[in-house]
Amino acid sequence: MRVYLERHVQTLIGSLGRMTRAPFATAMTVTVIGIALALPACLELVVSNARTATGSWGNALDISAYFKADVAVSRVEQLAAALRERPDVAEVQVVTATAALAEFREFSGFGSALDALADNPLPHALIVRPRTDRPSPARIEALKQHLGNWPEVERVQLDTEWVHRFHALLDVLRRVVMLAGVLLAIGVVVIVGNTIRLDIDNRRTEIEVTKLVGGSDGFVRRPFLYGGFWYGLAGGVLAWSLITLGVWLLDGPVARLAGLYGSAFRLTGLDLRGAVTVLGAGALLGWIGSWLAATRHLRSIEPTA
Repeated sequence: MRVYLERHVQTLIGSLGRMTRAPFATAMTVTVIGIALALPACLELVVSNARTATGSWGNALDISAYFKADVAVSRVEQLAAALRERPDVAEVQVVTATAALAEFREFSGFGSALDALADNPLPHALIVRPRTDRPSPARIEALKQHLGNWPEVERVQLDTEWVHRFHALLDVLRRVVMLAGVLLAIGVVVIVGNTIRLDIDNRRTEIEVTKLVGGSDGFVRRPFLYGGFWYGLAGGVLAWSLITLGVWLLDGPVARLAGLYGSAFRLTGLDLRGAVTVLGAGALLGWIGSWLAATRHLRSIEPTA
C-alpha cells in the first residue's frame, strides 16, 4: 500500500511538472476553464446578492395603512400591538396625525400654508414592515389584505407590482444559472478532454513503449487523469480569483448606490463553502474530461512489434 501511494504521489507531482514545462499552453487552457467556471458562479452570486438586497431594502416593501379620521390613537396602538404578534411582521410603526403633519411641514416647504388650516387633514397611520428573510409576494399580498379588512382602515397602500416582477426575474435568473452551469460544465469537460487528447498524441511513442513492457491501460492513464485534475483545480483557483476581484471592484460603487436609497447593503463574494464548491467542481470536471479522453484514445494505441 505504501508503494502504491508513493507511485500515485509521484505521478501527481510529475503531471504537474509536465504542465509547467509548457506554460503558455497550460495558461491558455487554465484561463478558458477559469472563465467557464466563473460565469455560472457569478450568476449565482448575482441571485444571492439580489435576495440579500431585497432584505436590505426592506423599507421598499413597507405597507402603509391609513385609518379613518374618527379612529382614536388608542385604537391604533391596540391594533399595532396585535399586529406585532404576527410571525410575518418584522416591525410596526405608529404614525399619528400630529407627527405626520409635523413631518410634512418640515419637508414639504408649505409650512406657512399649513398654518391656515383649521384642522389636521392627515389621518393616523401604521407603517408595517413584513419579514424579509424570505420575502414572498403572496405573503405580502396576504398581509395587505389582512390590513384592508380592518373596519377602522380606510386605505392600504403598497406597490406590489415591482415585487412580483423582481421575484419573477429571480426565478428566471435561477434557471439561467442552472442552464449556464450545465452547459459550461460540459464545455470544461470538452476543453480538458481535447487538451488530454493532444497530450496523448504527443506522447504516443512513449505510451506504446510502456504498453510493450507490460504497462496496463490504467497505469498509462494515471498521469493523464492527474493532469486533468490539475487543469481543473487551477481553473477553479482562477475562477475564484476572478470572482473575488470582481466583487472587490464593484463593492464600492454598489455601496454608494445603496447608500442613496438609505441602505447599508454590501456585496458579498464567495464564502468558504462557495470557494470549495468552485475548486471541487473544477477538479472533478477536469478529472472527468481527462478520464473520458484517456479511456477512449488509449484503447486505440497498441504497441507494434
